[in-house]
Amino acid sequence: MSGRQAHETGTAMLLDMKDLSRERYVAQLDGLRALAALVAIMWAVELVNVLDSYRLDRDGIVPRNVSHLDGIAFAPFLHTSVAHLFGNTIPFVILGVAIALAGVRPLLLVTLIVALVSGLGTWLTSPAGSVTVGASGVVFGYATYLVSRGLFDRRIGEVFFGILVLFLFGGVLISDLLPRSGVSWEAHLFGGIGGVIAAAALARRARGRTTATGAASLPASLR
Repeated sequence: MSGRQAHETGTAMLLDMKDLSRERYVAQLDGLRALAALVAIMWAVELVNVLDSYRLDRDGIVPRNVSHLDGIAFAPFLHTSVAHLFGNTIPFVILGVAIALAGVRPLLLVTLIVALVSGLGTWLTSPAGSVTVGASGVVFGYATYLVSRGLFDRRIGEVFFGILVLFLFGGVLISDLLPRSGVSWEAHLFGGIGGVIAAAALARRARGRTTATGAASLPASLR
């Protein structure tokens, strides 16, 4: 390879790295915007709920009531008080940022999987006559997703980050699984399960995408 060819190759590699950095920055920014939108929706709903004397909370999860199945979708955006929402917003944002930095798609997929598993589990197992609202099940799912993500992705950095999350939030997570009045341990438990399911699903999706990309880059004679 001549000096000119080497220079051109190096320049091309540098441009590719810049393009990748730019794409990563855009993906991170989109993820953070999506997270901000979710938080904004929660607070907007809370404002309406306050003005409506919290009558929206009746649209939460009503166990084994088929006509209230839509409560699974509504519950994470409904809260019993401003203090309840504020208490959920802080860990939701802290943990959500760690997920959002991977992009808007992982954030929304994790949120969807966790909310569905947490909501359906709560709908099936909560005591009759109760109504469950709040984003704490999603918060649990975010935490367990981050804790287990590295185990499925087999990335040492994510494993260590999961250990950090466990160190910072483990005590709270365990205590909130203990049954007590006014706290839905069912939403927490199934939210945590949903986080692990999301980690496994997204890791499998990423491995499939990587395999397909690798196969496409091989010469035709080697595929």
